Amino acid sequence: MLPDGMICMEISAPGGPEVLKPARRPVPVPRAGEVLIKVAAAGINRPDVLQRQGAYPAPPGASDLPGLEVAGVIAAIGEGGSSAKVGDEVCALVPGGGYAEYCTVDARLCLPLPNGYGMVQAAALPETFFTVWHNVFERGALKAGERFLVHGGAGGIGTTAIQLAHALGAKVFSTASGPAKCKACAELGADRAIDYTAEDFVEVIKAETGGKGVDVILDMVGGDYLARNIKCLAADGRMVSIAFLRGSSTELNLMPVMLKRLTLTGSTLRPQSNDAKARMAQGLAATVWPLLSAGRIGPVIHATFPLAEAAEAHRLMESNAHIGKIVLTV
Repeated sequence: MLPDGMICMEISAPGGPEVLKPARRPVPVPRAGEVLIKVAAAGINRPDVLQRQGAYPAPPGASDLPGLEVAGVIAAIGEGGSSAKVGDEVCALVPGGGYAEYCTVDARLCLPLPNGYGMVQAAALPETFFTVWHNVFERGALKAGERFLVHGGAGGIGTTAIQLAHALGAKVFSTASGPAKCKACAELGADRAIDYTAEDFVEVIKAETGGKGVDVILDMVGGDYLARNIKCLAADGRMVSIAFLRGSSTELNLMPVMLKRLTLTGSTLRPQSNDAKARMAQGLAATVWPLLSAGRIGPVIHATFPLAEAAEAHRLMESNAHIGKIVLTV
């Protein structure tokens, strides 16, 4: 029997971490094609922070609660059935609602726990692995033998991108702030970690590649980094933008884009259709989940917090002192 109500963390008003407040709501009911997950753990991501600040509203039809990835046990199945079964342990990419004891999601966006994984590890997978898979390997078309640069290498996206690109045969460069974060990037598989507080990544890439540049860049900085990224790209290179920590507007000289036949693209994950996300899930299941199950790659967990301490978890994320993922336990 399912309970009538559940504990969740609401955004009481746009603002700082303190606006995350515990609340009680009815347990959501799965619609056709959906499952209800009894949440054991939920990952924290920067879009959660933006949503809390009032800058990234939930898409139509999604829960207004924050939380884009969960791990737990399927507690109920919506009309029409599913290949999933009640009692299955899964992790899932959700459009919202993860900061709660129960969460609904399209059944196609659930993936099994990799071999040997607990709920905390599994909750750290969906958002970053869907993001990296789609942007680096689908949009950026990174291939074995190519050169790859990821900015913010010590964050959740960065630690995932380094490992996956390395495991699939690319030469990996990353930027990070300070020796400790650069050391962590190198240990995860970066061939060269660049301390952007002490080095110019454009000059380092030029020196390390003999002036050829890199084939793919994953950028979440924006602003003045965009023109510098273009300098780093090789002929026929691809730059994929997924966030803009330094702003989304800048002035660009498009001549190098034409001369080097560059591709500038980008995406956001949350607003994409469930059909598109289901396609990504299939790619992850076929290519990435075997690497996770074999222990060749894995999430880097920096810290866990109880659900009730979501505000403290957000403060840690905003401090940028973490390496890897921050997870809530439910």
